[in-house]
Amino acid sequence: MIRPPAFLSVVLLTASVAVLPAAPASAAEIPCPRPKVAKPAGIPARPVPPADDPVNSAVGGDALATHGLIIPAGAKQPPAVTATTWIVADLDTGEVLGGCGPHVYQTPASVQKTLLAATVLDKLDPKQSMTVVRSDLDIEVNSSAVGLVVGGKYQIATLWLGLLLNSGNDAANALARLAGGGGADGVAKTVAAMNAEAQRLGAFQTHAVTPSGLDGKGQFTSSYDLALIARKDFANADFRKYVLTKATQMPAQPQVKQKGFQIQNENKLIYNYPGAMGGKTGFTTVARHSYVGAAQRNGRRLVVTLLGAEAHPQRGWQQGAALLDWGFALPADASVGKLVSPDDVAARNAATAAAGKTESTTTTTTTKQAAPAVHSPGPGARTVMAAGGVAIVLAGTPLLLLLTQRRRRSVRARRFTRG
Repeated sequence: MIRPPAFLSVVLLTASVAVLPAAPASAAEIPCPRPKVAKPAGIPARPVPPADDPVNSAVGGDALATHGLIIPAGAKQPPAVTATTWIVADLDTGEVLGGCGPHVYQTPASVQKTLLAATVLDKLDPKQSMTVVRSDLDIEVNSSAVGLVVGGKYQIATLWLGLLLNSGNDAANALARLAGGGGADGVAKTVAAMNAEAQRLGAFQTHAVTPSGLDGKGQFTSSYDLALIARKDFANADFRKYVLTKATQMPAQPQVKQKGFQIQNENKLIYNYPGAMGGKTGFTTVARHSYVGAAQRNGRRLVVTLLGAEAHPQRGWQQGAALLDWGFALPADASVGKLVSPDDVAARNAATAAAGKTESTTTTTTTKQAAPAVHSPGPGARTVMAAGGVAIVLAGTPLLLLLTQRRRRSVRARRFTRG
């Protein structure tokens, strides 16, 4: 067996360590700006999130791996909001303009419906008619519903309007069931597809349990992930049309003696913010208020996502509007990170597959070479195996660098920590 020179092993190991993303800095940092308001009483404890992952926390740039504020150096302080985490990003360039704990795990509430849209909007014919079944109405008591009735017949487009204007959890169940094949396991299949789509988009901190965003054990997301999801949604003309619709009519259902009625868009941004493109509101007692919104101004299209907010002194959409104003005031080239693209994620997956193939080949070769040493492979075999492991790490290096893109050299970022 040929033993690699000791100095070569050291060089390889040193190189591999140098290119791996570093864990977030532990230095004391300044909190995100928040209004001085009392926290509402009676709020239930939040679910315990997964432990921070140094790699996933740095997706889009190592400066994003913080529980606190990250804005371009010299930028005006962002507005004080009650949202626990938030992010502002450019829908077209993918540049992250700033955020507060962008990769911190939070529960989503109804903004999770944007992931349902990103997953199945193109898979269902909007002109198709469907019939509501009893399981579609299996939602939490007193939770948001658009008013579907068992046996009622609705166009798919009407369900999307009920989902995105009125946050109908019944519409979410119906759409998920249909997208999953229409059977008893349709919702479960669609939830699995939602999680697969999140992974494809690079939303690695997102795990859906329900299609609607109603609280479920182990259900989490992050502000960064929601921006990735929103970026796909706002690229879809049907989505943009639905979320800008101010009101629509739910059709009468004469077979069950229900009259038609009107529903209005609950996202007040579209009524009050010039250039608003729409978005989605959300609330549960556990998640608190969440919000996704987008607007365009002077040729720029920005998206804001926020989680864990309170409704006083500003509602979620108002906090989003204030953050959008802050983002539009920044120079067009301001950036502290990047929204990764599905192509970036596909390249990472390809690198992972290549690394796995290298590992398999190296293991097989080493086993064959070490076969005579039945009782102990000896120090030489261990050196070769170690070198092979280093090769695997180096093979995987491009994917780590790809998903932890460094912020632009021309813009130095400041990092702060959550208060």
